[in-house]
Amino acid sequence: MTGQLKLVLAVLLVAQFMLAVDFSILNVALPAIGDGLGFSLTNLQWIATSFALCAAGFTLFFGRIADLVGRKRIFLGSLGLLGVASLVGGLATSPALLIVARVAQGLATAAATPAGLSLLTTSFPEGPLRQKALGLSGALMSAGFTTGAILGGVLTDLLSWRWAFFINVPVALAVLLIAPSVIQESRPTDRPKLDLPGALSVTLGLLGLVYGLTQAGEHGWTDPHAAAGLTVGVLLLVVFYFIERRVTQPLVPLRVLRRRSVVWGNVLGLLAFVTETSLVYLLTLYMQKTLGFSALLAGISFGVLGLGTVAGGLLASKAIAKTSTLTVLVAGGLIQTIFTAALFFLGTSTPSSMALLLPATFFGGVGNMLVIVGFMVTATSGLPDKEQGLATGLATMSQQVGITMGIPIMSAIVTAATMGAATAAAVLDGVTTAIAVNAALVALGVLIAAVFLRTKRQHQHS
Repeated sequence: MTGQLKLVLAVLLVAQFMLAVDFSILNVALPAIGDGLGFSLTNLQWIATSFALCAAGFTLFFGRIADLVGRKRIFLGSLGLLGVASLVGGLATSPALLIVARVAQGLATAAATPAGLSLLTTSFPEGPLRQKALGLSGALMSAGFTTGAILGGVLTDLLSWRWAFFINVPVALAVLLIAPSVIQESRPTDRPKLDLPGALSVTLGLLGLVYGLTQAGEHGWTDPHAAAGLTVGVLLLVVFYFIERRVTQPLVPLRVLRRRSVVWGNVLGLLAFVTETSLVYLLTLYMQKTLGFSALLAGISFGVLGLGTVAGGLLASKAIAKTSTLTVLVAGGLIQTIFTAALFFLGTSTPSSMALLLPATFFGGVGNMLVIVGFMVTATSGLPDKEQGLATGLATMSQQVGITMGIPIMSAIVTAATMGAATAAAVLDGVTTAIAVNAALVALGVLIAAVFLRTKRQHQHS
């Protein structure tokens, strides 16, 4: 890896890390923001939901726009928007202004993440170098999510929730100053037209799904808003499929979706992000409600998980080079399943529970990261440079939707299991039920990888 490539990698990784931190930094700070700006309890969730809706809904659309306009241009523009939105959020004096800032942050994330990933995959040739770059990117994505949970608690407790916004401003500025001279512009030679009906239907369909899921997490699956959001979301995604079949230059060419590596790679990515991010939520609930930890202490406990994800990210590219992507996907999934299942035995005694929780989250984090890097390599390999924006757009969409879906699904399971009771024992009951479901989802991913990605390799060899 040349000095220039190392510089490109450093700039892109810092940006990806910041985008990942944004996903979780406000989770711990929500009650403080609610008190500070006078949010009602029912509207508090919109601080997280407005961001998630935009970050997940617009990813594919912006991934394609970056292919057309130029990935570097979109990347820099969206980081600029993120810096401004973060400044506005930190200075906000009313709930409305804060929500506007969160929407802008979400749109900036939806544009910057796939553009940054495409710049990464097109700067590094397919093979060991790209695997190493994707490994580091995945490790920092996951570490960023965990760091966000810790940072949110520390900044809110020691300074003010406003610093959870302000922290982005100097990072965005630094990247904007260095990136223009380091990163080459990257766009396909023949520029396809933008498929507007496809872009609208997939964006609105994803918005419907994410909205439905967040409402279900908040009010249960029978909530009319949840049902309406999910129904409209699914219908619009079906419409999207039929549009893509007829358009001459589709947003997502169906031949790309017929590639097993793309389809099953993204399914595994979705499961990896659904399970690990929602596990952080479940364990936060457990540590605060059952063990009586403060937000700060619960946040710091996830430092061990963060170390596990970084270790997994560093290990992944070496393991892929020595064995195969499939081996790493299956091994990582098995490790994550075993250590997630171990958390089913958490109890009400703090010393023995933490003696189980800390090593289990560390090794679970290693396993999860092996799966995430395996998914990134699988979902973006074998496609030409001109389709890297689409490939990374799909991969980012799986990631954002996974992060968004995990918490509402697990929250709905906990609510159903506790029947609304909030005692320490009831919360423990709800959390362990959700952990069992979580482990089952990871095991499903192992099965999918072993069955669907192996047959592809056998066909190639035969």
